[in-house]
This record gives sequence, C-alpha cells and structure tokens, in this order.
Amino acid sequence: MRIELKLYASMASLKPENVGRGPWAMEVSEGTTIQNLLEALKVPRESVKLVFLNGVHANDDDILKEGDRVGVFPAVAGG
Repeated sequence: MRIELKLYASMASLKPENVGRGPWAMEVSEGTTIQNLLEALKVPRESVKLVFLNGVHANDDDILKEGDRVGVFPAVAGG
C-alpha cells in the first residue's frame, strides 16, 4: 500500500537519495506500524521527538493504512 512521508528539519538528511525535497510516496506492507516504518528507514528512534499521522500525534504501534500521511520531527531548540 502507498503512504506519503515527510522527514522534517535535521531528519531530512535520512531520506533516501532518490527522493527530492518535500514529502514522498512510498510502498509499505499491510500491518506496518510507525515503529516498523522508522526501523525500515533506519531512523534512530531516540532522535525522533514527534510523529504525526494524518495531522494527529501518532504512537509507535499505530498501524498505517493506504493513503496515510506521516510526518517525522526531531527535537528542536530555539529561543
């Protein structure tokens, strides 16, 4: 099934090389969770602060569905 994924801020450096700027579509298997997705992309879980699924805060065990939009954010500092 197909989902849309975007890695924000410093997480963008973890995108596959063949992906341009912004979100990209990718194929995942039925039953894939947020945690499975992050592991497949080799995103270190400790570097992830927030994950949004269709604009709503997601948990690691949330199961992805066809057409879902996932946004992954690192911790950010500022002032």
